[in-house]
Amino acid sequence: MASEEKRPIVIKRIKKVTGGAHGGAWKIAYADFVTAMMAFFLLMWLLGSTAKGDLQGISEYFKTPLKVALMGGSGSGDSSSIIKGGGKDLTKSSGQVKEGELPSEKKIINLKAATADLLRIEKEKELAKLKELKVSIENAINSNAKLQQFKSQILLDITSEGLRVQIVDEKNRPMFRSGRAELEPYTKEILQEIGKTLNQMPNKVSLSGHTDAQPYSSDRKGFSNWDLSADRANASRRELIAGGMDESKVIRVVGLSSAVLFDKSDPFNPINRRISIIVLNKKAEEAAQHDGGTIEVDAENGDAEKILGTSGVPAATGAAPATLHTTH
Repeated sequence: MASEEKRPIVIKRIKKVTGGAHGGAWKIAYADFVTAMMAFFLLMWLLGSTAKGDLQGISEYFKTPLKVALMGGSGSGDSSSIIKGGGKDLTKSSGQVKEGELPSEKKIINLKAATADLLRIEKEKELAKLKELKVSIENAINSNAKLQQFKSQILLDITSEGLRVQIVDEKNRPMFRSGRAELEPYTKEILQEIGKTLNQMPNKVSLSGHTDAQPYSSDRKGFSNWDLSADRANASRRELIAGGMDESKVIRVVGLSSAVLFDKSDPFNPINRRISIIVLNKKAEEAAQHDGGTIEVDAENGDAEKILGTSGVPAATGAAPATLHTTH
């Protein structure tokens, strides 16, 4: 027993070595770092490719998740994905689709009808301006004491070409010297007064000279009423410009001789000797500028009837004024 008590006690301690630099703990840390970086770049990519509606929905969700989940909103389902707002209607792009909501009606625009309405409005505006110009010319004549005595020789009316001002002869009061293109003094006053008012509109102006059917007698070989009417129209143009009309407004000056009579029942009536000044509307101006070229005519709106007349024959521009004719 004594020998057993004196036996020394030996304690063995085992020291574990972790491996030092060759351990595996750093690999776990590196794996966590790579995972975090992948999640970060994935988040950046999603934010860059996400629509504005999605971003608003995400933002609203993190602000008040329960409210957005239960009530929905302008951002909760507003996205560019195929399922835009949820529900049964996959074409809905704003908010959540309510049960039983009717699909929105598609609005169809008729381009031809819209163009026709626009042209109609432009024509109405142009017609209103022509009527204002007509009133201005009438007021200018009424305010001039010298011209009031010639009111019966100044005829104004609205035609298919525009505002027409006709200065006609009377038996004892001709506009020109007999057989010549020399204007009488009172005719110059009339033309100059009219020329002052024509600048109120940018529309072009057409002038035409007319004679009666009396054959022209002169020593000038080959000179006829055609030449005389053209010379008188050009003399009228010069007097309008002298009155203040812009020279560039004139687009046509023609002599029609007795081809277009005012009084068809009496070709020798002095009233057939006249000067016709037309402030052209847009359609007539385009036709004059094309010089017989092609212009668009809308038969559905009655343009063909206005230009060709009810019988299909071109309406005479020198015919006697009808319903809109105003005589002074």
